[in-house]
Amino acid sequence: MDKTLIVEGGGFKTSFTSGVLDGFITCDYFPFDSFMGVSGGSIAITYYLSRQYRKCLDAMHVLVNDEHFMNFRRTFGKEGYMDIDYLEKIASKSVPIDFEKLNNYAAGKRVVFVATNRRYGNPEYFEPTQERWIPYVIASCTLPFVTKGKYKIDGKAYFDGGWSDPIPVIKAYNEGSRDILVLRTYPENIYASQSWSDYFGSIYFSSRPELSQTFAKSYEKYNEAIEFMKNPPDDLKITQISPEDILQSGTYKKNEKTLLEDYRHGLDLGIQYFQSQLAEV
Repeated sequence: MDKTLIVEGGGFKTSFTSGVLDGFITCDYFPFDSFMGVSGGSIAITYYLSRQYRKCLDAMHVLVNDEHFMNFRRTFGKEGYMDIDYLEKIASKSVPIDFEKLNNYAAGKRVVFVATNRRYGNPEYFEPTQERWIPYVIASCTLPFVTKGKYKIDGKAYFDGGWSDPIPVIKAYNEGSRDILVLRTYPENIYASQSWSDYFGSIYFSSRPELSQTFAKSYEKYNEAIEFMKNPPDDLKITQISPEDILQSGTYKKNEKTLLEDYRHGLDLGIQYFQSQLAEV
């Protein structure tokens, strides 16, 4: 039976999920046949697949400490408050992805990164190759109104997949997955409400109805996924690993101390989950 790992995004909250996945690496736990990552979840999956222990956290530390990545003076400039293209430098130089290991361990696995089509507002599901791995990650992570707002691939503009399919459990189920583990960045029972960026996007793109509706209904899409996980079909086994409380890091809020504390919480839960799987054998 296909076992799928889905990793939610969440900006700097990804430190938590990177901890969970480092717990898996520590325990040599790699049972998954397919992977689906959204936004920061795509970064976490990449370092997990290449089995680079703690490197996802290292990459986040670089972003926290580098003044170029986040700069309010660029908010209305070409790059935006966050320079999302800086991720390419991180992945190739500062904390390089080991593509030799990645290609080896990802062989025969299905890997999908979710991005949102900026013209129509629909989700697109990219299956990365080595040449397009980093571009697909950047497309999945490009936050509207915070970064430059779009990332182009083959002439088409994309932004963060969290607006169109934030937790793609229904997509995975419809494609045949019957054993799904979801790594969350919010406590399990918390529902979403409309955020300022959802509302602003729905107004800002009012001349483009499909895209406007993507922003207006983004939180509904999120809550639909939560309801699906709470009441799954009879033929689906679905499990969540989520923080016990709201994480200390935020989508944009960060510092070294909160990143490390959230990471350690994830690390503990990752190891606990592995131990629970041993108990079931």
